[in-house]
Amino acid sequence: MTPQERRTVSSLATLYSFRMLGLFMVLPLLALYAADVPGAGPVTIGLALGAYGLSQALLQIPLGWLSDQLGRKPVIIGGLLVFALGSVVAALADNIYVIILGRALQGAGAIASTVMALLADLTGHEQRTKAMAILGMSIGVTFALALVLGPLVAGVAGLHGVFWFNALLALVGIAIVLGRVPTPPPAHRHRDVGVRSPLVRRTLADPGLRRLNFAIFALHFTLMALFLVVPGALRDIAGLPRDSHWMVYLPALLLSIVCMVPMMIAAERRGHMHGMFLLAIGLLLAAIPAVVFAPAAPVVYLGMLLFFTGFNFLEATLPSLVSKVVAPEGKGTALGLFSTCQFLGAFAGGAAGGWMLRVGGPAGLAAGCAALALVWWLLFAPSGAVPAPSAAVITE
Repeated sequence: MTPQERRTVSSLATLYSFRMLGLFMVLPLLALYAADVPGAGPVTIGLALGAYGLSQALLQIPLGWLSDQLGRKPVIIGGLLVFALGSVVAALADNIYVIILGRALQGAGAIASTVMALLADLTGHEQRTKAMAILGMSIGVTFALALVLGPLVAGVAGLHGVFWFNALLALVGIAIVLGRVPTPPPAHRHRDVGVRSPLVRRTLADPGLRRLNFAIFALHFTLMALFLVVPGALRDIAGLPRDSHWMVYLPALLLSIVCMVPMMIAAERRGHMHGMFLLAIGLLLAAIPAVVFAPAAPVVYLGMLLFFTGFNFLEATLPSLVSKVVAPEGKGTALGLFSTCQFLGAFAGGAAGGWMLRVGGPAGLAAGCAALALVWWLLFAPSGAVPAPSAAVITE
C-alpha cells in the first residue's frame, strides 16, 4: 500500500470502529440498566436493543445510492450527525420509549455501505481486498472492545453516560473524516461497490446466497435475543455485579479466538468449510441452554465460550463466502442485501426475543432461539449447501 492508502485504510477503519462501538456498547447493558426505566419490560427493552437494526436495514442501501449522487464524505458526515443526535436523545431519555427512539436514530445514520464505497474509491484494485479485510477485522475487535468497555463506562457514568460517550465518538469520527480522509475525484466509482438494481432479482433468486442471507439473519437474531438474558445470568447465577461483567466477556472472547483458529485453518486450508460451518452452528445451539439454564457459574462461562467461538467463526466466514462466490460486478449488490439481512436479524432478535421472554420467560426465549438454530443447521446440513468459491454465481 502507498502511504496515502495506509492512512486512508487506518482512518476509515477507526471511523467504522467508533460507530460500531457506539452501537455495540449497550448490548451487555440494556437488559440490566434499563430495567428500572419507566415503561421498561422484556418487549420494550428488546426493541431498544434491536431498534437500530431496523433503521440500518431500511436506510443502508438508499444512503449508499445517495453517496453516489452527492459524494461519500457528505453522506458519512451527515450519518455521523444523525448518530450523534440519536445518542443525545437516548442520553436525555426519561423513559424506555425515548431510548427506543434514540437507538432508531443511531441506526438511521447508516453509513456502513458508504464507508466501504469510499474505501474502494481511495485504494487501488490490487490493495482493495486487503483494505476490506482490515475493515472487517476492525469490526471483530470493536465487538470485543464494546463488551468490555460498555460495563466499565456504565459503572462510572451509568447508561446515560454510555450514550453521551457514543455522541462523543461520533464527533471524533467527523473530525477524522474532515482531517484524515482524502476526497476521491468526482465520479470515481467502482463496479464492485454499491447496489445495482438489475442484479437484485438475480441475487435474491440464487439459492446459495439466500441461505447465506438467512444465516447472517439467524446469527444476529440469536446474538440480540440471547443478550436479553446473558447479563441476568452473569448477575444472578455467577454472582457478578453488573459493572464487573467485562471480567467474563474479555477472557471468553480471547479464548474463543484461540478456539476459532483451528476451525479457520480446517475450513480455509484443508477444505473442511462445510463441516466447520455446521460445527459453529452446533456451538451456538449448545450455548443457548448452557447460558439460559445454567445451574452454576462455570456452566455460564462455558456457554459464553461456546457462543463466542461459534459467533466469531460465522461472523468472519459468512461475508467472505458471499464475496468469494459473487463476480465483481455483482459483489456490491450481494453484500448490500447481505448487510440488510444482518441488520434485520438484529432488529428481529431484539423485538421477537423480548416478546418470547415476556410470553414464555427464559425457557421460551431459549426454545425460540434453539428452534431457529436447528432450522439453520438443517438448512446447511446437505452436502454442497455451503457455497464453494469455485465459480461466480452472479454476473452481468
